[in-house]
Amino acid sequence: MMHSLLRGAAAGAAGTTALDAAAYADMALRGRPASDVPAQAADRLTEDVGLRVGGTGETRGNRLSGIGALSGIGVGVATGVVVSLAHRVGLRLPWWAGSLVTGVLAMAATDASLTRLGVTDPTTWSPKDWASDVVPHLVFGAVTYGVVAGERRC
Repeated sequence: MMHSLLRGAAAGAAGTTALDAAAYADMALRGRPASDVPAQAADRLTEDVGLRVGGTGETRGNRLSGIGALSGIGVGVATGVVVSLAHRVGLRLPWWAGSLVTGVLAMAATDASLTRLGVTDPTTWSPKDWASDVVPHLVFGAVTYGVVAGERRC
């Protein structure tokens, strides 16, 4: 069991790194700015639970940006753990299907949370917005499921 938890956490961390790399490559290629959605979500979430983020202006914004990024890492690692536990109990898919399911799971967890917080509304997204969200999550799924389903002996 501990092996599955650790493998899942490592898989989620690797997938999150790949997702970030894909997102940063997209920013570099298209010249698009970083999203402020994670910081907005952190702001909304801390307000909803009654926490106060200290600082003003840029300092507070930087803290919220950091909290938003850490939240994304947390979702990625947690998704890796869930996928690893599913794999442990016998849910084993071909790599392509497992990658797709894992990427969709991470995307759904993220986008549903952001929508519920009122930070975004996917029904208003453009095709470029969707591509900016889908492609990195598919990369996440491929890397995360690949680590989970990979050989146990390295």
